[in-house]
Amino acid sequence: MTEKDVEFMTRAIDLAREGMNSNSGGPFGAIVVKDGKIIAEGFNSVTSTNDPTAHAEVVAIRRACEKLGTFQLDDCIVYTSCEPCPMCLGAIYWARPKAVFYACDKVDAARIDFDDEFIYEELDKEMSNRTIKFTKILQDKAILVFNEWKDKVNKTEY
Repeated sequence: MTEKDVEFMTRAIDLAREGMNSNSGGPFGAIVVKDGKIIAEGFNSVTSTNDPTAHAEVVAIRRACEKLGTFQLDDCIVYTSCEPCPMCLGAIYWARPKAVFYACDKVDAARIDFDDEFIYEELDKEMSNRTIKFTKILQDKAILVFNEWKDKVNKTEY
């Protein structure tokens, strides 16, 4: 951990407080850093935007990708005030930064009623046993699009 890491994490924590105090959403903040500079920031804005995906990490990733003009965060570092939830973890892996620093963990989050354990449990269940009903339909039609993608010559891989 360097002085810069402390500085960047402090900013993510400050964003968590800022978002919380503005009633945007829960107490979570995140930044994306490239080449030692903050290129994007975000705080949780789920309740203010009526967007359940507007978690701090997702907001910061979207802003960073827009600024960089790319869908991957090569050579970037994400600093987040809390260990990412399953959705944010997925977004981080798709964005492919080189590292993530976090402050609080999922146990700390659960203590203030942000408990993601049920999602981890749902992932381990068979589709037919999940809390929300999932029904597979029209695979034969949808698979045709997948096959077209597989054979597409001018696609952008990711």
